[in-house]
Amino acid sequence: MTPSADGAADPRGGAVSDSGVPAYDRAVAAVRSGADPVAAAGELLSGLTDAELLGLLDGDEPFWPGMPDMMGKGYNLEPIVAGALPRIGLPGIRFSDGPRGAVIGHSTAFPVPMARGATWDPALEERVGAAIGAEIRAQGGNLFAGVCINLLRHPAWGRAQETYGEEPALLGAMGAALALGAQQHVMACVKHYACNSMENARFTVDVQVDERALHEVYLPHFRAVVDAGVTAVMSAYNSVNGEWCGQNRTLLTGILRDEWGFAGFVMSDFIWGLRDPVGSVAAGLDLEMPFAQQRVRTLPAALASGRLDRADAERAARRIVATQLRFAAGLDTPAPGPGVVASAAHRALAREVAGRSMVLLRNEPVGDRPLLPLDRAVLRRVAVVGRLADLPNTGDHGSSDVRAPEVVTSLAGLRAALPGVTFVPDPIGADAAVVVVGYTAADEGEFVGSPDAELATLYPPSDDPDALAALARVWEAGPQAVGGDRDSLRLHPQDEQLISTVAAANSRTIVVIVAGAAVTMEAWRHQVPAILLGWYSGMEGGAALADVLLGDREPGGRLPFAVPRDEADLPPFDKHATAVTYDRWHGQRLLDRTGTAAAYPLGYGLSYTSFALSDASAAVDRDVLTVRATVANTGDRPGGHVVQAYATRPDPDGPDRFLVGFTRVEVAPGERVPATVEVPLGRLAVRAGGGWQLRPGPYRIDVAGHAADPDALTLTVDLPS
Repeated sequence: MTPSADGAADPRGGAVSDSGVPAYDRAVAAVRSGADPVAAAGELLSGLTDAELLGLLDGDEPFWPGMPDMMGKGYNLEPIVAGALPRIGLPGIRFSDGPRGAVIGHSTAFPVPMARGATWDPALEERVGAAIGAEIRAQGGNLFAGVCINLLRHPAWGRAQETYGEEPALLGAMGAALALGAQQHVMACVKHYACNSMENARFTVDVQVDERALHEVYLPHFRAVVDAGVTAVMSAYNSVNGEWCGQNRTLLTGILRDEWGFAGFVMSDFIWGLRDPVGSVAAGLDLEMPFAQQRVRTLPAALASGRLDRADAERAARRIVATQLRFAAGLDTPAPGPGVVASAAHRALAREVAGRSMVLLRNEPVGDRPLLPLDRAVLRRVAVVGRLADLPNTGDHGSSDVRAPEVVTSLAGLRAALPGVTFVPDPIGADAAVVVVGYTAADEGEFVGSPDAELATLYPPSDDPDALAALARVWEAGPQAVGGDRDSLRLHPQDEQLISTVAAANSRTIVVIVAGAAVTMEAWRHQVPAILLGWYSGMEGGAALADVLLGDREPGGRLPFAVPRDEADLPPFDKHATAVTYDRWHGQRLLDRTGTAAAYPLGYGLSYTSFALSDASAAVDRDVLTVRATVANTGDRPGGHVVQAYATRPDPDGPDRFLVGFTRVEVAPGERVPATVEVPLGRLAVRAGGGWQLRPGPYRIDVAGHAADPDALTLTVDLPS
């Protein structure tokens, strides 16, 4: 790893060949022609100095002034670079965060992932991923770190909006689709590995989780995305079973690489994602992000003394470089131009996704027909009220914040769709009253809090004695103290009062809820005829809301979680916990186990048409259980239906029912279409003793429109021993 006597690098990793082609470009060409990317990466590494080698293992920007700039000027305004080595042409990792879009620049803000999870539509999510990947690539990035698939254990979790739901089967399918779409243009990173389902305590909490819960509930979706070919994994801040995720050998090496065969690289979560810079390399953390922070001041001496095994450092660097080579060699399309960013096509996609994500929870008759969709022809005066009605509100202001060039609010969308209608603040006498209530970034989202003295020990020393104090001043002036985990699942009291007041004044009241997860509604839900879960719906959300309310688009969403009647029906949630135990019971699984009815169950959502399931069957062939049914549209409008399969497996611990698969079908009025759900048998297996066991006996399979569907079709599948 040292230069030759004349100062030139070893010719195998030489910077530039006689033809003027950088070494990295030659390696990409070799991989494209069939060379092994790991071997090609090794050839490149063989010509590096020790300093260059170690420089691949962390971010390129020094912590000072990088950290104050990030906290003060803004996060991820442009790609964050790690491991670039111009001498050999190595571009390094050029990071853009997500997941509601490309955080860099002024990009398309799509609905948050929880909204996209409500579409239950992996094909649509792959299109979103491709659009985000194109915008990142057009702005100089090469990695999208927005495949967030942490399981929603409790809806009070502040970053619930960034994931897809409460069930591994849904999380895995949607996360894999987003990664595959993005990787048409850039590398993709799945996060936060693992058991990261709390926000305020994420830097301090230790999650205790047994083998079954870990492997059956909290890891299957990560494996699904890894099996789909994601290029990178980001470790979580929290610790699992007593070890920080960023240096947890069991997670990073034993499971991720040895058991699952992951061949990409692992990066830390930002700034506070590891506590042992040397030990983390050996444990399997390849890249410290985003700064030259802990490793830069620790690894050189550790390598020289032998405390850092050279083989561990080389292995980490080889993974990072081989991943870049593998991806670059497979990239066969030119980079899109800047015009793709927030383009008309991408805004149209954002509007389509927003409409398909909206979940119609209630639609009672007013007069002789359900209130929704509204009839344009009879609308003269419409009241649009609520503090969120005309507020640009695309989600939290943490690392997922996309700086869209424009946001269409609910009121603006309705005004554009109804140019001849008068919009009034008073619901009395209005032809319809739309109440827009819910949350903002001040209520839920990423949480950093005030500067923490213990976490500050992870910062390198600065030549400026006032550096920490200056950082604290910048920090406190920013948005870091807002958001976090929710204290209640109810709406704000003023929102609940507004709903009651409007409902008393106008019988045609529609409540639109803006939130990232479940909201309990028992205080008011029976007072209004229509409730629509509108989510943080992206830059075109207001236009999509008008589409749905006026019937131009079907409310296509189905709940990606259960909405309880009472928060007490869910697992305990202490946002300040320093230790917590995760078991197998949460959400719909817990409600089913305790026999508690949900207000609205997992998978629930009304349509403007109606559907019926028939002809259900199930058969096992090799390692797959194939469930089939016929979906009939019994209404007079086209619509989409999500066919869901729930399995109850034989379990001595009691009822064990969970979602095992789904498919979405589009059906014209009067049409009957086949639906097929393929379930890997491994999804039914039980983890024990470091392996998997598929228990013999009868498995109940419910083919349904939601988890509590009274018209579900029930099958029994016998699996032999």
